[in-house]
Order: sequence, then structure tokens, then C-alpha cells
Amino acid sequence: MYKEGRSSGSSIIMGGGGSSRSELLGGATDRKRINEALDKHLRKSSPSTSKDRDSFPSTSTTAKSQLQEGVESETDSEGSDVSGSEGETSWISWFCNLRGNEFFCEVDEDYVQDDFNLCGLSGQVPYYDYALDLILDVESSNSDMFTEEQNELVESAAEMLYGLIHVRYILTTKGLTAMLEKYKNYDFGRCPRVFCCGQSCLPVGQSDIPRSSTVKIYCPKCEDLYYPRSKYQGNIDGAYFGTTFPHLFLMAHGNMKPQKPSQSYVPKIFGFKVHKKQ
Repeated sequence: MYKEGRSSGSSIIMGGGGSSRSELLGGATDRKRINEALDKHLRKSSPSTSKDRDSFPSTSTTAKSQLQEGVESETDSEGSDVSGSEGETSWISWFCNLRGNEFFCEVDEDYVQDDFNLCGLSGQVPYYDYALDLILDVESSNSDMFTEEQNELVESAAEMLYGLIHVRYILTTKGLTAMLEKYKNYDFGRCPRVFCCGQSCLPVGQSDIPRSSTVKIYCPKCEDLYYPRSKYQGNIDGAYFGTTFPHLFLMAHGNMKPQKPSQSYVPKIFGFKVHKKQ
């Protein structure tokens, strides 16, 4: 069941009642325009003025479609007051299971509902109240008030807000435990370095400021950074994992930290080592 309003005057921007989560999957027609609006908002609120952006993509982490209008008369006749069915998964589960979002763990709804954990985020994310309601699957009551463009903006804002909540959650005890399971399952990928022998990696950001750089993977064996193998994962904002996570994770789970590699590559020509010029 959906939770009823946490705060007065806020509601999610879902289409008609009875829309299934699968109906929301599809290509948006103008994602560039949407994300430019988000980038403009962030440039106003972010203290960083650096123009070196590590080629951060203009697209959002997912390509969730605009909401479909119109609901089949069959659904309307059932008199359902919620925008989902009994077997429908939550927005958080749906988002984390999208292709390319394998690095994300599912944040507990109790954590998201605690305003203390969201301190300071309302000034960083446009359409904050509506984005938060979308994440928490709060029942929609004023969907007709918003245009298609506003619906798309709210969806992109929800993705951004979830990422900024996620980076805080994975530093908690529950978050570290959730990421431990993914680390053991190699969900973050393996180190491409030959002498690391397929070591499991951890996601890391090179900056804690949104829209600064994309996520990288950190190898705890050679202690170096690499690009994710998947282009979908490579488009994720590095700020959604932050600069602290992998190092705090290895401190909390010291038994997971591997020994440094004993071998290193030595360049040779006809069997002789190449002399290093000073």
C-alpha cells in the first residue's frame, strides 16, 4: 500500500491510477533539455565554479519515460485509489533494478522518511517535495496540474535526490552491510589489472559535488581507479557514492581488504629489462 501524505501540499506526479511500473519504461523524447534545467539549478546552488567536469554526461542515470496519459476503463471501474497494484514493487526497488544501476543498494524507506537524514538536500534538488514523494510512492492527487515537461523534471529530480540520499546511507551500518553483499557478489566489477587477478572492486567518486565527475571503481588490491566496464554504469554521477565510501568500507570490514599484489609488470626487449632513463 502507498503511504499517505507526509507533508501538506506535496504529492507525487504519477499519471493515472492503476499505472504499472512497466508502463513507465521507455525512451524520453527530450532528456537533454530536462537535464540542462537541472544543471542550471545546480550551478546556482553549488559552490564550485570549476569548468573541468570530467566529461560528465548530460543525460540522467536512467531513461525513465514521460508518464502515459489515460487509463483503461477496466482499471477505473475497480475504484482503485492508489497508482499501483498489490504486487507492484516500490520505486526504490524498481530504480535499483534498472540496467546500469547495479552499483546502487536499496535505501531503507525509514531512512528516507527521517528528515534529519535529508538535511540540506532541499536546496540542492529542484522539485524537492515532489521528488521525495515519488521516491516514497506517496499517492498522487494533483497529477493533472503538471505538464509533461514538469513530470519529466520531477522524475529526473527524484533520481538525483535518491543518489544524494544513497551516498549518505552507504556510510551507515546498514548501508555498509548492504554494500558488503554486493561486493562479495562482484556487482561492482573486477579490477582490469592482470596482477590483481580479478579482484572485486568498490564504487567511488572523485568529488562529493554533484555533476563534477562520473563514478569510478576502486581496486583495494592495487589501490588505483578504473572506469566501469559498462557504459551504463559509467554515466552515473560519482557524487552518489562519494570520495569516502570505499575507504570507510575497508576499515569497517578489514577482513575484506586483500594483500597488495606481489608482482608487477617489467618491460623487456628480447628478454632484457628496459633501462629506465633518469
